[in-house]
Amino acid sequence: MFWINLFTPLFFILQHLTGSLSTEAALAVQRRECVVLYPNCTENRGQSCQRYEYCEAGSHYCFTAWSPNNASANGIELRHQGCWTQNQGCENDSCVQSSLHTNSVGFCCCRLDRCNNNISMAVGTPPTITEKNPTSKVPSSGKANKVMEILMYSLVPIIVLVILIVIVFVMWRCYYHRNMYPAHSQLPASDPEMGTQEFNQPHRPIQLLELRAHGRFGEVWKANMLSSAVAVKIMPFKEKASWLAEQEIYNLPHMKHDNILLFVGGEKHEENLWLITEFHEKGSLCDFLKGNSVTWSQLCKISESMVRGLAYLHDDVSLTRCQSKPAVAHRDFKSKNVLLKEDLTACIADFGLALKFEPGKSPGETHGLVGTRRYMAPEILEGAISFRKDAFLRIDMYACGLVLWELLSRNSCSDQPADEYQLPFEEEAGSHPTLEDMQELVVMKKLRPTIKNHWLQHPGLEQVAATIEECWDQDAEARVSAICVKERLSQLSRTLNVSSSNHNLSISPNQNIYYHISSVST
Repeated sequence: MFWINLFTPLFFILQHLTGSLSTEAALAVQRRECVVLYPNCTENRGQSCQRYEYCEAGSHYCFTAWSPNNASANGIELRHQGCWTQNQGCENDSCVQSSLHTNSVGFCCCRLDRCNNNISMAVGTPPTITEKNPTSKVPSSGKANKVMEILMYSLVPIIVLVILIVIVFVMWRCYYHRNMYPAHSQLPASDPEMGTQEFNQPHRPIQLLELRAHGRFGEVWKANMLSSAVAVKIMPFKEKASWLAEQEIYNLPHMKHDNILLFVGGEKHEENLWLITEFHEKGSLCDFLKGNSVTWSQLCKISESMVRGLAYLHDDVSLTRCQSKPAVAHRDFKSKNVLLKEDLTACIADFGLALKFEPGKSPGETHGLVGTRRYMAPEILEGAISFRKDAFLRIDMYACGLVLWELLSRNSCSDQPADEYQLPFEEEAGSHPTLEDMQELVVMKKLRPTIKNHWLQHPGLEQVAATIEECWDQDAEARVSAICVKERLSQLSRTLNVSSSNHNLSISPNQNIYYHISSVST
């Protein structure tokens, strides 16, 4: 049915073009009918010396040649009439003499059937001297013009046909990709209040095993599904908007990425809503840092993979002509929403507050005052946010700077032991800061978490600290992008080699750390 609907209009278009081409070709090669004069004929034999005859192929004009004759009734004597092959001066519908030649010979030509039956004189036209016999061919570019005209009639339909073939091919590719590579599992709607989810299909065979975390949006369980461990976020019905929003982000085209949590599916149960994702035993970065310090290599691996995921989230990705991933702002980026895999690479989770930015479309619900208070950027706290894509991405980068600070605070790279784990601003505002507390600290006093002096003795940590300060800059316009931070951290991990046993710094010969870092465009 798809191909029938696609080719039916194309068939009619081609039929029309074919008919047009045939008509134009017929007009281009039709034989002209002209009045032909027989010079040796005498009219007193009872028949006229003029006849209507069709010209040979290639002759498309009629002509008349005459000379003055005062003895005749009309003052002229016809010399020649017939077909003419040249088109110079022959574009008139009637035979009009525009010049008087030497030897008292007049000449006119025209382009319609029998148009040389009557001749007329152009008033006020000065005579032109020429030695040519009127029956000789007049030099002209008419033949070349006619060839170009025929070529145009032939080439235009061919060009249109090629364009239509290209359009059909592109439509086929789009149709093919939509069927072969659907974005995760786009589910049919059966409940008008619940959006796009699969409520008529049976639930997955999931067995809840262990409660791993709980928060304002619900609980997170470790579960078993077909002998594989999965994570199940269980949410009450009042969090339906967050449940739908998170699935919408996960279901965007090309959202699968090593540093973004793998989504399995969503389900509606009798008393609550489920989100099923990949399970990671180490849990969140926040939980990991509470019980572990990090070496230089671990710090590089965690931070670089985390920022790589954030850069991919922020980026517009077009992997096919028909499908692309729009830029996405997380809007609740924090260490609790960064999960660690077994090899300590990070992946980003929890997209309940995320916004997508599709070209030409509104990002939807864009309330500025959302997220976790201690991670809110200054512009959110003072209500001065601009509702543009870049503004939301810079808010994520402010929070990213705080998460990088959490990693830095638990490093074991310097001579001093790692500090006890604290959340950002926990020392200044406690465990449960109010909005007013954060406004006073971040907006009015412009404070940030403390960067310890002994961290700066390590060249690698010094560069991480400098990048952190550019992430949480008070001026949102001055903050670095996720892709820039990713490049800086990648350069650091390649340039600095720290021994895991004694943490001695090793710098490659003739390399300047500051040169490599500052050369990255912000």
